[in-house]
Amino acid sequence: MFRAKNDRRKRERKREREREREREREREREREREREREREREREREREREREIFNHSTQTHLDVQYLITVLKHIYRYM
Repeated sequence: MFRAKNDRRKRERKREREREREREREREREREREREREREREREREREREREIFNHSTQTHLDVQYLITVLKHIYRYM
């Protein structure tokens, strides 16, 4: 009787340890998913910064082209 009771307790402790390991693995997977989401957000912010830089440089280029065109017209009619 004592042996059966001890064996049952041993199995219960073993199952509980396994459940705890599974919970820990799930928590680790969740942390990894959160890190991946954060990396993706950072990549998106970087792409947005690159788009802003590109748009700004493109606009600057267009502004310069416009000024050159205006100056050419002014020079032509002087």
